[in-house]
Amino acid sequence: MEKVFQALEQEFQKVLETIQQIRDLDSVKTSFLGKKGKLTSMMKQLKDLSNEERAEVGKKINRLKTAFQEKLDSKRVTLKKSEFNKRMEKEWIDITIDPMAEETGSMHPISIMQQRLEDIFVAMGFEVLDGPHIETEFYNFEALNIPEHHPARDMHDTFYFEDGHLLRTQTSPIQIRGMEKLDPPFRIVGPGKVFRCERTDASHDSVFHQFEGMMVDKNISVANLIYFLKTMLGEVFESEVEVRLRPGYFPFVEPGFELDMRCLLCAGEGCKFCKQVGWIELLGCGMVHPNVLRAGNVDPEKYSGFAFGMGIDRLAMLKYDISDIRPLHGGNLNFARVFSIK
Repeated sequence: MEKVFQALEQEFQKVLETIQQIRDLDSVKTSFLGKKGKLTSMMKQLKDLSNEERAEVGKKINRLKTAFQEKLDSKRVTLKKSEFNKRMEKEWIDITIDPMAEETGSMHPISIMQQRLEDIFVAMGFEVLDGPHIETEFYNFEALNIPEHHPARDMHDTFYFEDGHLLRTQTSPIQIRGMEKLDPPFRIVGPGKVFRCERTDASHDSVFHQFEGMMVDKNISVANLIYFLKTMLGEVFESEVEVRLRPGYFPFVEPGFELDMRCLLCAGEGCKFCKQVGWIELLGCGMVHPNVLRAGNVDPEKYSGFAFGMGIDRLAMLKYDISDIRPLHGGNLNFARVFSIK
């Protein structure tokens, strides 16, 4: 009889070791401890034994029953821990991290300024156009009345590719492409990234952003130019602004001007921000040169127009009082987060 108990105990232990899930423990319990289980069957055989044997065998059966139940309970606890640990690995959450500290990100100051400019000009009836970064000499120079001997074509200023293409040095090619597709009258603006071989310092970088615009119609004059630019600056700086024009040379406009804005910080009295002159140089502009109109398939005898170009980076620096252009392109997230509420 002792061998029967040993064999039963070994069988139970072997079956228990194969169990990997809690739900399978119930079938083991039923098989050994249930009403039709193996230990219950042995209990039924006690009637065929003598009184002494019945007492001894009964004790062993009860000890096995208790031992089996304890092992089942222990196995259940072990499996619960294992399943819990597996679930924790899949659904792990670091409760030490403050969820309120998470940030959804912020707009870059250049993006804020570009979107603001686009909204202003769209409200004034302008269409926003885009163009490729890699251009041909025709769109970047020739169509803009920039002759072959012009210094802007020099390798020291322009990034050229081996096949003769180049990285655009201005967004003016967008205007030429726009004139080819649109029939006058039209109003267009072209924002975007431009590239020049510049030595990087506080006010220069080899990659920066421009915002250029053009209006072509009959009887366009400098008065129209001043009106639109003054309106734009007033919206950007959220204040009434005073502007002035100074003669300036740009191959694609005639006459050409430099547009200055009276310093808003010192009201023209002179300060460090405006370098004590009371005025801040903002952009170049003028009346579109007839050669540029012809390059865009527009008849200069019938139509005229104005054009302007300004640096988005410079305008953002003036708007948000940034003294160095390098942080704008540095990728420092702490710098960008300052503008998340603007």
